[in-house]
Amino acid sequence: MQVNKSLPTTNDAKLALIGFRYDDNSSFMKGAAEAPQHIRAALRSEAWNLMTESGIDLGTENTFFDGGDIEPVSGTEIFTLIESSILTLLNDGLAPISLGGDHSITYPIIKAFAKNYRDLSILHFDAHPDLYDDFQGNRYSHASPFARIMEQKLAKRLVQVGIRTINDHQRKQAERFGVEIIEMQHWRDDLTLVFDSPLYISFDLDALDPAFAPGVSHREPGGLSTRQVIDLIRRLKANVVGADIVEFNPRMDPLHITGTVCAKLLKEIAAKIISS
Repeated sequence: MQVNKSLPTTNDAKLALIGFRYDDNSSFMKGAAEAPQHIRAALRSEAWNLMTESGIDLGTENTFFDGGDIEPVSGTEIFTLIESSILTLLNDGLAPISLGGDHSITYPIIKAFAKNYRDLSILHFDAHPDLYDDFQGNRYSHASPFARIMEQKLAKRLVQVGIRTINDHQRKQAERFGVEIIEMQHWRDDLTLVFDSPLYISFDLDALDPAFAPGVSHREPGGLSTRQVIDLIRRLKANVVGADIVEFNPRMDPLHITGTVCAKLLKEIAAKIISS
């Protein structure tokens, strides 16, 4: 783990940033492993500041501890490394915001959170449910993390928002695990979500319409706008304890639009964690 020495120590900070440069479980296109450095660069850009819409200044001292990036290792050992890295941050009293990487990283992250939080709930933004029992023979695919999470009872509640590609298999999986799916065809701009247990937010960038976030490997038109997402996060009635931002592919983002969106989402999610 490479620590940015210019940022607060774990004893001072409230939030932790950590990057996972891993996309071996991507099924269609590589590139998401390159995202963490781009998100950090966008977050620290001099083109804007670190104020959030709720008035929280993330640029003040003692806001972020940066745990650096975790480099990939072979096979499923990466999952053990991800879990232990997150567990270390949680045990230091920090709220981790993880930067991916493909969506398979969420499974070991949630394994760590489940050890610290009873009755964890998850709010999952995505175009896809990621509930395949296996995808193309891979049970740890980026299309399968929530099947692993729910079958192991690592979360008591899973709410998915932005879904617009669900097939029969994943619909059956959702019924099996009691997943609450809010498909885009049923979206309402006044949607307010209430959670009575600690909440983890997992944000796949393709939840957004490609017009707002073209830098993804699986573009799916008809998605959420950046404004809709921010408003939903701000309306949340929940104790938000951590998050991840995944599936940003810088190779598909030549104008750096999506990296900027990632930084904006990171700021608003961080503000929600601080104010929870």
